[in-house]
Amino acid sequence: MTLSPLSLPSSDDALSWVEEYAADGLATARRLVDELRAAPPADTPAALRQWDEIGRRLGNVAAVGSLLSNVHPREDVRTRCEQAEVDVDRMATQLRQDRALYDVFAALDASGLDDRAARLLDKVLTDFRRAGVDRDDATRARLAEINERLTALDQEFSRNTRDDVRTVTAPAERFAGLPQDWLEAHPADAAGDVTATTDYPDSVPVRMFAHDADLRHDMSVAFLTRGYPQNEPLLQEMFALRHELATLVGYADWASYDADVKMIGSGPAIPEFIDRIAAAAAEPMERDLAVLMARYRQDRPDATEIPGSDASYYQEAVRREQYDVDAQQVRRYFDFTKVRQGLLEVTGRLFGLSYLPVPDAPVWHEDVTAYDVVETGSTEPFARIYLDLHPREGKYKHAAQFTLTDGVAGRQLPEGVLVCNFSRGLMEHDHVVTLFHEFGHLVHHVLGGRGEWARFAGVATEWDFVEAPSQMLEEWAWDADILASFATDESGTPIPADLVARMRAADDYGKGIYARVQMFYAAMSYWFHTDRPSDLTAAMRELQARYSPFPYVEGTHMFASFGHLGGYTSAYYTYMWSLVIAKDLFSAFDPADLFDPEVAGRYRDRVLAPGGAKDAADLVADFLGRPYSFDAFAAWLAR
Repeated sequence: MTLSPLSLPSSDDALSWVEEYAADGLATARRLVDELRAAPPADTPAALRQWDEIGRRLGNVAAVGSLLSNVHPREDVRTRCEQAEVDVDRMATQLRQDRALYDVFAALDASGLDDRAARLLDKVLTDFRRAGVDRDDATRARLAEINERLTALDQEFSRNTRDDVRTVTAPAERFAGLPQDWLEAHPADAAGDVTATTDYPDSVPVRMFAHDADLRHDMSVAFLTRGYPQNEPLLQEMFALRHELATLVGYADWASYDADVKMIGSGPAIPEFIDRIAAAAAEPMERDLAVLMARYRQDRPDATEIPGSDASYYQEAVRREQYDVDAQQVRRYFDFTKVRQGLLEVTGRLFGLSYLPVPDAPVWHEDVTAYDVVETGSTEPFARIYLDLHPREGKYKHAAQFTLTDGVAGRQLPEGVLVCNFSRGLMEHDHVVTLFHEFGHLVHHVLGGRGEWARFAGVATEWDFVEAPSQMLEEWAWDADILASFATDESGTPIPADLVARMRAADDYGKGIYARVQMFYAAMSYWFHTDRPSDLTAAMRELQARYSPFPYVEGTHMFASFGHLGGYTSAYYTYMWSLVIAKDLFSAFDPADLFDPEVAGRYRDRVLAPGGAKDAADLVADFLGRPYSFDAFAAWLAR
């Protein structure tokens, strides 16, 4: 049977389409639930298939709601999509707390099930228990209230961050040092002033290149105060409600509840991991900081520390002067259009895929491009992807892969969306790496979308593993031969291999600093949820002093726009946990031949294609032929 992708509406029809799509999805799910409750199949696989179909229907509504609430240009559509998410969460909570439904699955005979069906049954029963199905009526009612309120809080937190775009305006001469193409795109107004926003294509270059320290400081303050003060009380309530939810179902705190279904296994293991990484990074950080301080004192001889607002500028100065890597020269090789095409060619070759443009596909904005995904040598699409890669008003401000539909064999094509905020012209190499990273999620989503069960589709592994495949794909954005295939300057000259080698060395220079900054974020994510401090700014300052290489920028409240406090909750450690695994995964590839079809095919088929059908540790062991270890990461950090 040939499956068709979801037919998206025009902008004019979007509101009515979302209303109908959500209503149909929820109504179908309710009907299937009623049938399951009234006449549960005696056959265990049949009962699981019906429950999985209910999950697929609800997941479809939630996915459309999540995507379009973050990308659609119309505010009324975004608001309606937020409501769709709330409606799905409410129904999902009701179902997981339904004792009659739980009894149906608890009574099923697991004997004779294959490994994946048995895994599904175990996950379903765990979901019920974690939702409080075995608690009294009052407790279940309170849990439902908490879940609904948490969804609303997360949406409001995200909306405040997304919509709070701040600006810095200054005389044009104060922007000296910015790349010429940036300056041309930001002409002075009648008063001779230039305005830059806190969106990434402005804030990153200003903090990295502007010679004017006061301008860098002003931009840093503007960027690090987005979402403040309105988000602080939302976060306080969010942390309190998560704690209450966790304790109501028998856990010590939210981090313990959250970690119970992750690779790390327990809440207390999180600070142990954070401190292990912080200790491993201590010497590399001090080495990096000594180099940075020496350069900073050339300009400020009496300095005793490097302000956070000056960090990017002076790290860039070190790379330029000591490693002969000038980011403004590097970016000449990374024209957005060429990079996008190069990304498709590289990942297509690596994973045996082709991406066929679909110019007439309905999209939510003219910037969006759609591609059908086919196996190399085939003409039959098995997935569709969308790339939405430039900033605009009302759009999600970071970089992420969103699901449009989860793929299920014979039932639904996998469809995914890359949502980023890149320049339309020249890109920093760091943004090229980010693009490869996020595309790693997208490839995982589509390759893992051809299994039997919706529950295991795509990026459905433990959440502290999901970053590992995307972090590993970053390595292909650092290979000189691969970059030369698409990174060319205006004259068509490829990026020189010796420049790429210097870029690698310059990137290695800052990894001790990077690791400690990441541990600051991870510590904030964990301790905010376990301590629930009354003064988030004070708590953030204390954690920054303990873990970060750089001091607090006075007057800022970075936590107020730290979007991961919404989605990742207490588990920001995930990024570094996954990086440990990513370095080990990459050790199986030959750096001299990153397209080796045997290794790439084994990685694709054993790590990506199964989706969540096995524990992540087993997926990695299937590929490596052994359990994953800390060794490759430790060697990378130390060198």
